[in-house]
Amino acid sequence: MPGHLARRFQQIATAVFLSETTAAGYDLTPVQYAALSAIKLHPEIDQITLAGLIAYDRTTITGVVDRLVEKGLIIRTASSRDRRSRELTLTARGEEVLAGVTPAVEAAQQMMLRGLSQTEAAQLMQLLRKAIDHANDLSRAPYKPLPRR
Repeated sequence: MPGHLARRFQQIATAVFLSETTAAGYDLTPVQYAALSAIKLHPEIDQITLAGLIAYDRTTITGVVDRLVEKGLIIRTASSRDRRSRELTLTARGEEVLAGVTPAVEAAQQMMLRGLSQTEAAQLMQLLRKAIDHANDLSRAPYKPLPRR
């Protein structure tokens, strides 16, 4: 069943990610890494937009952001555009951690797909994207891309 296989692959992916990043000396979860990566690409992004970009629910993203602030990896500042909104930016330490952990994350990605040829890995990624794109609206935390400017 696809749901069972997706859950098993997620278990493996998380275990491999944590193993590789911990061995490299970093204390980050996969969602924290995703958040740091998104904030790097979109400095001064607000929390709600961040949640949509990494397909995480709005309530739980607050805890993720809180932990990244506590670790000194991001700062949260009042938005100049909307007083109710908080903007997120990487700190120098956050930039350093993101750059340092990325090779471990890339190694984890390779390890997750180690039983597949390059062609099979590309096909798997293509099929996963296709399935996810067509079921995105069924998620409690759908992916929401930034509007084109």
